[in-house]
Amino acid sequence: MSLNHSLETQSKLIARVPDITGRALPEWFQAIDNGPSFLRCDERATWLADEHGLTHGYAAAIVHEHERHRRTRYL
Repeated sequence: MSLNHSLETQSKLIARVPDITGRALPEWFQAIDNGPSFLRCDERATWLADEHGLTHGYAAAIVHEHERHRRTRYL
């Protein structure tokens, strides 16, 4: 997945997710896991933004973080 923003911006967005959204990252990861089975990350981000009223920036950051955590689970 390519990032549309810098790693610094990604870190700042992820740090603010609980305050901005009212939900912790594990809750968002569960929503992604239980949501539609999109193959592309941008499709997941669009769904997350539309379904949960997030801005695309936060949705993309959450999806990217989910992918990063998912990859490390299998190492």
